[in-house]
Amino acid sequence: MVGTMKIAIPDEAPSWWPKPPTRGRGTSATVAVGRWLGLAFAVCLLTGVFSHLHQHPTSWFPLPTRPVWLYRVTQGLHVATGLAAIPLLLVKLWTVYPKLFAWPPPKKISEVLEKLSIGVLVSGSVFQLSTGLLNTLQWYPWPFGFVQAHWWVAWMTIGALLLHIAVKAPLIVDHWRRPRPAAPASRDDAESEPESGSEPVPDYSRRVLLGAAGVGALAVTVLTAGQSVPWLTRVSLLAPRLSTSGAGSLPINRTAEAAGVTSLVEDPAWTLTIDGAQPLVLTLAQLQAMPQLSADLPIACVEGWSANAHWSGVQLRALLELAGIQRSQTLRSVSLEPSGGNRVSLIPANVAWDPLTLLALQLEGQPLPLDHGKPCRLIAPGRPGVSQTKWLTRIEKAEL
Repeated sequence: MVGTMKIAIPDEAPSWWPKPPTRGRGTSATVAVGRWLGLAFAVCLLTGVFSHLHQHPTSWFPLPTRPVWLYRVTQGLHVATGLAAIPLLLVKLWTVYPKLFAWPPPKKISEVLEKLSIGVLVSGSVFQLSTGLLNTLQWYPWPFGFVQAHWWVAWMTIGALLLHIAVKAPLIVDHWRRPRPAAPASRDDAESEPESGSEPVPDYSRRVLLGAAGVGALAVTVLTAGQSVPWLTRVSLLAPRLSTSGAGSLPINRTAEAAGVTSLVEDPAWTLTIDGAQPLVLTLAQLQAMPQLSADLPIACVEGWSANAHWSGVQLRALLELAGIQRSQTLRSVSLEPSGGNRVSLIPANVAWDPLTLLALQLEGQPLPLDHGKPCRLIAPGRPGVSQTKWLTRIEKAEL
């Protein structure tokens, strides 16, 4: 018979085992920062799902086009909240990282699974916030698609977060129900209740920690939110894009040169094709001769910046009627770009037939600048800038 070998684990940690300081890392600070971080993650999830559905329309959930600034607000909130979550996550990790070296190591399967779920939660959170930050800077030093990875890792992280909350629910409830000690007579007597094995922590230390977390989150928000909140523009020193840069006072994500369309849009033989029961092939002069409509509509980018602008052009629905396209038909706009993820964009039926959806020919009373979509671009209310196709050449039928 072969006997089973048992490994004896001593009650005390060996001398070489890491012993990080626990001072200032009581349950109170961890729970308080966790509340703020949980709220930030919830806002990011809801606004992120809204943004994803805009970029990948579905037939079962038509997104609203009113108010016209709705996407501008939700995406600005998504990016601002994500940036504010970065200092909160750092503080949260600072308060709990000594637990990684708790002794004795996990012995039960349930304890091991809990540690693994925390690993998924931490790695997913760091991935989401770091890649989201780099996305606002339009820097992609990785081989995978940002949108797809950000979408699926978000659900993985939220799942790990819900599991973590469920495991820690008894501790959280016990902390909330525990009566608070009476106010101390002096600061020297003020001590937060320590966790098992930790040192007493002066109350003012916890307050400083939470105050620093709050100030850090607020500072990051204020210093970047000016790219979507106009009255914060002057103080948004860290905002990658402000509405004062770029032709027409609008930021530019992708230039005509970068898209490889410079020679194509300058071609006098350019035409716009509307593919329907009675196909239309229109020159720029013919579009300019049609009734023009003007509207103030925002450009709101997934990177978090947004700006309002005055657009003029032909109503898309007027051309759809001429081309014999049904009102229930989902459409697709095609750019002159030879390749790239922005070359084609879906146009749900409710967007296509919205009276404010334009084939814009002018920006701020002037012909469209080259980098903003000359000679013609799509502009629609409540829609991501990435879907407002520039250098438009064709509109055709599509299926969601």
